Amino acid sequence: MTTARRNAVRQALAGCEGFRSAQDIYADLRADGSKIGLTTVYRALQALSDSGEVDVLRTDDGEAVYRACRSEEHHHHLVCRACGRTVEVAGPAVEKWADAIAAEHGFVDITHTVEVFGTCADCAPNRS
Repeated sequence: MTTARRNAVRQALAGCEGFRSAQDIYADLRADGSKIGLTTVYRALQALSDSGEVDVLRTDDGEAVYRACRSEEHHHHLVCRACGRTVEVAGPAVEKWADAIAAEHGFVDITHTVEVFGTCADCAPNRS
């Protein structure tokens, strides 16, 4: 894939606050006149995810959504189910637990992803 196409996807994500689906990113790029294909968008997102530039999470219905990573450190996310607001958080207790459970079962070279979904303070009054 050309760097120009990957950069186009990177730029599309840079302008977004919340997580976006590949289809949303594709639609935005096409609306801006890009001739990029959906498969190319998926490949670019995978490459950006592999390099740590993009955060990926699975929604409640299993769809992968993407966001430009705001931190170079390993982190987790708090995600509002109502508005999609996302906060990057450290999880030292999660890190210790993952290392301990892996060691207990003889696993090495582990990775993990933890996403916590809830309702943010701004949306909570509207959910009553």
